[in-house]
This record gives sequence, C-alpha cells and structure tokens, in this order.
Amino acid sequence: MKSIEEQLARYKSVHLNQKNINTHFIGVPLIVFAVTLMLSTIAFEIMMDDIFSTPFMLHFTLAMIIFAVIAIYYIALHRLLALGMLAYILVNLFAAQLFSDTAGVMYIAVGIFIIGWIIQFIGHYYEKAKPAFVDDLSQFLIGPLFLMAEIYFMLGLEPVLKARVTSLAVEKRKALEKRNRSR
Repeated sequence: MKSIEEQLARYKSVHLNQKNINTHFIGVPLIVFAVTLMLSTIAFEIMMDDIFSTPFMLHFTLAMIIFAVIAIYYIALHRLLALGMLAYILVNLFAAQLFSDTAGVMYIAVGIFIIGWIIQFIGHYYEKAKPAFVDDLSQFLIGPLFLMAEIYFMLGLEPVLKARVTSLAVEKRKALEKRNRSR
C-alpha cells in the first residue's frame, strides 16, 4: 500500500491550482453525498437477541458497510486524518438517512452526482490537468481524504505532512508536464 504522502501527493499533483481546489470543496462533497444517498437505498435487517432475550432488529445500509471498509483504509493510511473522515462519513450517513424516505431519492441523488461532476470538470479546466482517477482509480477514495488534509493544513495541523505532500506533488507535476511535452 502506498503511503499517505504518496497518495496525497499523487492527488495534489493535479490539484495545484487554487480555483480547482475550491471547486473540489463543492464537487467532491456533492458526489460523496450522492453516492451515500444511492447506497443508502439498499438496506439489510438482521434479527438479533439481546442479553435479556428480547429480539431486536439491526438495520444496515450498503453505504454503512462500504464506508466502514473505507474508514478502515483511511485508518491504515493516517489515524488523525481518518478521525476527521470518520466524522465526515457519519454526517453523510446521517444526512442520507434523513432523505431515505423522500420520494424520488434516486433521481435527487443522480442529479446531485451530475452537478458534482460538472463542478469537478470545471475545476480541471482551470488546472489544465486531467483528474487523478483517470490514471489510478484508487484516487476516487483519496479525493475526500485530500480535502480533509487541506482542511487540516489550513488549521495549521500536520505541517510536516503538508510540506512532504506539497514537495512530492510539485515533483510529480513537473514530471507529468515533461512527459506531456515529449509526446
């Protein structure tokens, strides 16, 4: 598994333009919420007996299961960033639960998803670089983590990580531009 520095630097290498980063602070959360909404429409219930032999139902959604796995991945990458991501994930799951009984929730989710991607591509127009996921699908998971890291960096947290990521990202961008010029 690539280190947190490597993952964030790969993502940041095509997100150096502040206008692009700003659009991502809108687009990525919209996309994540839309996906959460969609995955929350698939639910599971498990009958359980508690210690008093009173049966109760556990309610899970596909979103809960997938985000639990993603949270474990984030913990493996960086515990402090994972803590912020866990809070973000829980807010998304809670908000999706609030909308779960809304008529046409899938249409709403698809609309939000499309709007989020349009905003993303506008950002990459300013960046003049293709999105990170084009070459590496794991970058879909790094996008939200990148934004959490950017928030931490703005708050003055993790300055060593910020310096390492920025330095690596600039190197990667220069190599990318050199490859593109030689084509």
